[in-house]
Amino acid sequence: MLQHALVTFLAIFLAELPDKTMFATLLLSTHFRRRLPVWIGVSCGYAVHVLIAVIFGSALTRLPERPIQLLVGVLFVVGGLLTWRSGTDDDDEATDKWSTSLSNTRVAWTAASVILVAEFGDLTQLATAGFAARFSDPLAVGIGAVVALSSVSGVAVLTGSWLTTKVPLRVIQRCAAVLFFGIGIATLITAAI
Repeated sequence: MLQHALVTFLAIFLAELPDKTMFATLLLSTHFRRRLPVWIGVSCGYAVHVLIAVIFGSALTRLPERPIQLLVGVLFVVGGLLTWRSGTDDDDEATDKWSTSLSNTRVAWTAASVILVAEFGDLTQLATAGFAARFSDPLAVGIGAVVALSSVSGVAVLTGSWLTTKVPLRVIQRCAAVLFFGIGIATLITAAI
């Protein structure tokens, strides 16, 4: 059991580090400026995906990949455009007041929702399903995957919190918008090929 959890943890952790959802988590933590609710929400979103992957095992790999990629690509393009637009607001205080007026529960739900949409059909979800089917040890695979994804999101949240102390929020928003737009276009191109 421990070996299966460790193999799953290492593979999922390394696969998720450069992933789009890590950058989404980083942006969420810079926007809301509340580390714990963002991390809890993102981790809950990941846990739902791991549960789905472990329950369905290799059946998830049979879902139509192209429609899922197209949906994710469009969502990231729209997210990039909206993030760029929010970076043009002259009234940063209004944005800060809005995001600080949300309850911690609402921030966690928002973070979980972003991950639920962005992570569906992702490489790490499919890899988790593959590990569950291969090892026939769903509990160990589930634990390894959840811990790996929560660890990566913790790194992203801490990085986002540190980044806001060094770089103006408007610059972070512009960079995130370009990154999201690029990820969206790349995903759409991949889906079209």
